[in-house]
Amino acid sequence: MEPLAPIALDLIAIAVLAFGVYYPRHRRRDLAVAFVGVNVGVLAVAMVLAGTTVGAGLGLGLFGVLSIIRLRSREIEQSEMSYYLAALAIGLISGLSTGITWLSAGLVVLIVAVLAVVDSPAILRRSREQTIVLDRAYTDEAELQAAVEQVLGVPVHRVSVRAVDLVSDTTTADVRYSAPRPGETPVRRSESLGRYEVAR
Repeated sequence: MEPLAPIALDLIAIAVLAFGVYYPRHRRRDLAVAFVGVNVGVLAVAMVLAGTTVGAGLGLGLFGVLSIIRLRSREIEQSEMSYYLAALAIGLISGLSTGITWLSAGLVVLIVAVLAVVDSPAILRRSREQTIVLDRAYTDEAELQAAVEQVLGVPVHRVSVRAVDLVSDTTTADVRYSAPRPGETPVRRSESLGRYEVAR
């Protein structure tokens, strides 16, 4: 029965991570299912490798290979990649353990707890990032930042130019800023300075 203990630990941990932490916050069923699938697959491979003399080395190699995978079918945010890595880590820790120890259980709980805290809506709740397309080609960074601040109505922390099209007279930029506090109304100029869309 002892080999079943790491499996039970892994399944409980990934269920909490995928359906208790990730899904209620991001509402992407496909990724929640993917986290579970990747975790269980890594768990199975790691348990097989644990029975060999080079199990740990191959396990770390497997983690390195899988950690660089990017799914091209749909765009994945960096925060969601951290859930992938957490699912991989939990699967490896559980699969390479011959039983539940304080170290293995503590590391699994630590991974889930850290993601639950750092991905909480309460952490940096006003922090925003957008990709903005302005209806003018800006070549001066100070002028661009002033225009972006007028469009958003809030001070901007950073503006990174992605493209300047002199033919169509547009500027595409990544913008990082803090959203207004509750009750505050963003101040915008009456004339249109551009259009913007939320980056994904």
